[in-house]
Amino acid sequence: MILLNKFSYDPGEHEAEKASNSYLMSLIALIAGLPLPIINLIATFIFYLGNRKGTYFVRWHCTQALLSQFSLLLMNSFGFWWTMSILFASETISSNYIAYIITVFVFNIVEFVATIYTAIRTRKGFHVEWWFYGNLTNLICKP
Repeated sequence: MILLNKFSYDPGEHEAEKASNSYLMSLIALIAGLPLPIINLIATFIFYLGNRKGTYFVRWHCTQALLSQFSLLLMNSFGFWWTMSILFASETISSNYIAYIITVFVFNIVEFVATIYTAIRTRKGFHVEWWFYGNLTNLICKP
């Protein structure tokens, strides 16, 4: 799921810190806005906007963090509104709902652990590419 690569150049200390902060931003936002799934995306997007003209290493990691938060938003939002429809409408809890909530829970835990790991490794100057998001980031973010 996670690929540790050598970047095209050795990032400086300030670059590694900013790149690592792009992942930490989503964790801080998770704690601050837990019931609302869009808070993480907004915080990560604001950090991305502040660093979009930075070095390639920083831009690349800000973009990867933003892409991962976008997919997390989609999954969490669907689960949130499905839960709301069960609580306040005529929907009932089904096996599909339980399977989806378990999937979302597992996806969130894996993303949380991967984010912490990536923030630590990126802070040390390593280039960490996530499966799917790394390839997509390579298409979007050019040197």
